[in-house]
Amino acid sequence: MIEQLQDFTSSLPDLLQWVGVMLAAAIPFVESYFGSIIGVLAGINPVIAIAAAIVGNVVSMLIFVLSAHGVRAKAIQGKEPKPLSPRKEKLRQRFDKYGVAGVSLLGQTVLPSQITSAAMVSFGAPKNVVILWQVISIIIWGVVFGVLASLGVSTLA
Repeated sequence: MIEQLQDFTSSLPDLLQWVGVMLAAAIPFVESYFGSIIGVLAGINPVIAIAAAIVGNVVSMLIFVLSAHGVRAKAIQGKEPKPLSPRKEKLRQRFDKYGVAGVSLLGQTVLPSQITSAAMVSFGAPKNVVILWQVISIIIWGVVFGVLASLGVSTLA
């Protein structure tokens, strides 16, 4: 899938390749880290590739957070909370242990930012705090992987 996204990005006109990176990074499991790699490997300036990947991932995450917040607000109006599935219970335990910052920074090693952010909001975490820490996490992961990809490409050249 990563190769197909890279081929898609490379097939776009030079001035629009950053749009391909943004679209790729908006996909859960691709995120800013693989998006920045896709951009760098497609030959886009690393700064532009990383920035586009971060923007695509942030926009996608915001859609998930705001949707989850709206659904949670309607779902809890005068109702008892339902028991969590085993997978959500495991995520809830990590959330309770590490907090919003820890889950945001480390959660991308397990699940996409879109899923972890929506889950944290559904657990009752303040949406603005989740958004802040998710943006920080997305930037860190995108920059680290983009720089590593740039260094790898430059050593091959």
